[in-house]
Amino acid sequence: MSMKKIILSLFISVLVVNVFAQEKVEKILSQFPYQKIASAQEAISSMYSLESSEWKKIFSMLDDDSLKLTPTYAIAAFVHDATKEKGNASKAAEVMLNGLSRVKTFYAKNFIIQHLSVLDNDAVLKKLTALLKDKTFIGQAAARALANIHTDASLAALESALAKAKDGDRQHLEAAISHHKFKLPNQNSLHLIKASNPNHVQYLLKLQDRMSVAKDPIQMSRILHEAEYIPGFSSLMFVGKYLDDDRLNKQAALIAARLALSDATLRGRAVRDVLEKALPLLSGVDAEVLTKNLRSYIKSVPYDYGFESMFNGKNLNGWKGLVGNPISRSKMTEEELLNAEASVNAKAQSDWIVENGLLVFTGHGDNLCTVKKYGDFEMFVDWKITEKGDAGIYLRGSPQVQIWDTSRREVGAQVGSGGMYNNKVNQSKPLVVADNAIKQWNNFHIIMKGDRVTVFLNGIKVTDNVVLENYWDRNLPIFVREQIELQAHGTYVAYRNLYIRELPSDNLTTSLSQQEINQGFISLFDGSNLDKWVGSKTSYVVKDGTIEVNPTGGSGGNLYTAEEYADFELRFEFQLTPGANNGLGIRAPLTGDAAYVGMELQILDNESPIYAKLNPYQYHGSVYGIIPARRGYLKPTGEWNEQTVVVKGDQVKVILNDQVILDGNIKDASSNGTPDKREHPGLKNTTGHIGFLGHGDVVRFKNIRIKNLQTLKKK
Repeated sequence: MSMKKIILSLFISVLVVNVFAQEKVEKILSQFPYQKIASAQEAISSMYSLESSEWKKIFSMLDDDSLKLTPTYAIAAFVHDATKEKGNASKAAEVMLNGLSRVKTFYAKNFIIQHLSVLDNDAVLKKLTALLKDKTFIGQAAARALANIHTDASLAALESALAKAKDGDRQHLEAAISHHKFKLPNQNSLHLIKASNPNHVQYLLKLQDRMSVAKDPIQMSRILHEAEYIPGFSSLMFVGKYLDDDRLNKQAALIAARLALSDATLRGRAVRDVLEKALPLLSGVDAEVLTKNLRSYIKSVPYDYGFESMFNGKNLNGWKGLVGNPISRSKMTEEELLNAEASVNAKAQSDWIVENGLLVFTGHGDNLCTVKKYGDFEMFVDWKITEKGDAGIYLRGSPQVQIWDTSRREVGAQVGSGGMYNNKVNQSKPLVVADNAIKQWNNFHIIMKGDRVTVFLNGIKVTDNVVLENYWDRNLPIFVREQIELQAHGTYVAYRNLYIRELPSDNLTTSLSQQEINQGFISLFDGSNLDKWVGSKTSYVVKDGTIEVNPTGGSGGNLYTAEEYADFELRFEFQLTPGANNGLGIRAPLTGDAAYVGMELQILDNESPIYAKLNPYQYHGSVYGIIPARRGYLKPTGEWNEQTVVVKGDQVKVILNDQVILDGNIKDASSNGTPDKREHPGLKNTTGHIGFLGHGDVVRFKNIRIKNLQTLKKK
């Protein structure tokens, strides 16, 4: 055989081997990311027998920004599987050390270094120790990896490097040593956290204190990790503050997602704001599943009866100065009240200041009041006073939940804060003293329903369902709705983490107005039951006085009136969630696609970017495929919209938030063919059911009433 043929044969052999190796690598990597370990175990097991050339291909992909995700999942699974057996761990350490010598990008090097920390052996320790001398971020990554090993040898390596380090290189080594000496809590040690910190409120206050003095990201990361084991709204808000910190935002996002997904009671704009910010930051091995679950959770989080922030940490938006008292204000004309408020607002801006994200009373001036009035509510607020401090929180414009220095025995402060100080007949003193020391933060959890108040101070109930008396006229009950006030009593007081949610009344049913009764309207849904409806009652549920489309009960489905209607006037309110899609079926049968076998009026969050390219007849209020509606009259997503639909013969009118957005004739609009070029036999229907047409999105409806404009003959 000639030399040329030999060379060609060798070249072909190498090519075949490379192609085979490439196919083998691709087959293995195709199993990642995996949802169940069983489905990927075969691929993980085969990675132990990969040749050096095959690992070279995997590490080259790890270096490529466009390809790195899949090998990241695969290598992580391989390394963690290897820790189960000592022999496999040694093999994996050899592979990873070899890979570290091959890769070039910081991402790949940092990833491998961090995974070496779970494959502790002499070779790994020697390599990581050598990397400590690197003056780039690689040296810092090695320090973090050694800290995670948690052995005497790794600690000795860090301390030896610290002894030789110059001032500029010491900080990350000190942080790594601190981390090394601290054992992070985990799921198995959660009971230890609960045992040593049974009071979650106090524990969270301490975490916030520690975070305020934390010097480096490792310490801050440790604190966030501990916060994951404190359930509830306040913990979520604390973690959410670090979604804007580039050093911590990915960890904060993971913790926020886990906190939310483990607590179905979380709701409201404050919760949505945190979770919507966390969603795009999710990363890691389980990010795909977590992202899917969190996206679904966000869509279902109710806006109503949820917490909203009362203080933005930047200015006094939402607050105003004090004018008189509720009784004197009620006797003022609107113009008189506005003029009086204008004169006190300027002074309030200097008496109450924002300092380092805190709302601070300087010690001079009058109460600071919410612009909004509240009825029943639940409120969280942290507060801090100095020696001889005296303050309080007025509820519905009336004094007050007491705040004071318990050392002031001359005025009776030894009883503690949190009592209804101005009560004369009902309980005024707190049940126990639960105050933290002066200059330390305290937390109030205040619940007010009707005229009764419950107060928790630092997680301990100090006022239990006590009637708050009307200080301004003790012959009158407390006001039904009024402002909340932060009392000014001549001493320093600081506030933070002010959140409030309005509570639903005990009776969420709605009734027709007398005018509507006189006009002939009847209620189709009063907030209590679905007795007048048929269809998908698993996907449509009664919740908080509304009909809520609940996709977890099915795909969304349709809910129809039990009765049929021909000509009618329908009035209802609806609340959209981001990107939500639903519809109002009219003159529709109970089966078939109501948009065609009946008619569908769109109910759609058409301001969402995902609907930027719809046809005009697809936007909210349109007769789907037939007559377009005017746009721009939906309220911001999450607010309640009011809609009236009048159907008379072939004429359809839609009034949205007092604006006519559609007034057209379906016969005229389709005389030369339907605009969407589809068959719409339902346009000829003269009667049928009215229904909500679900598309798997959360939408809420309430206060549904109808006036029959044409009496139907019973069949």
